[in-house]
Amino acid sequence: MPNAPKKGTRRAVTGFTVFLLFSLALAIFLSRAFTTIEVDGTSMVPTLKNRQKVLVSKAYWLIGAIRDKDIIVLKDPGGPGVIIKRVIRIGGEDLPPYWRPKDISVLDPHYIIPENEVYVMGDNRPVSEDSRMFGPVDMSQVIGKVVMYR
Repeated sequence: MPNAPKKGTRRAVTGFTVFLLFSLALAIFLSRAFTTIEVDGTSMVPTLKNRQKVLVSKAYWLIGAIRDKDIIVLKDPGGPGVIIKRVIRIGGEDLPPYWRPKDISVLDPHYIIPENEVYVMGDNRPVSEDSRMFGPVDMSQVIGKVVMYR
């Protein structure tokens, strides 16, 4: 049989096909789960600088839930773009008087962040437009969690 395939050829083709399909699926997943965003502005100085690139996980559930002190990217409540801010408190947590939104009295004994919302602030507090101006942000507005910057 001069045209018969060599023994083991079918298994090699199948294994290679599986490897290619796995690689393609992994590439698609990674391209959808992660993105890079360029910092625009100085509200996160000194942690992040203007024009610095950050890696953002859109599937942040893979790397852990959003917690206090995480840096996140969210839809800008005041416009069409995105903003990068630090999580100060998450839903159910009490906010200290000195961080409260400007429309909430510091004399109120407690201000609890509503469930499924986050309270965010920039690291450069004097110039940051953040939850002190626009209040807590619904989790549905969170695009992802910053996982790497340099």
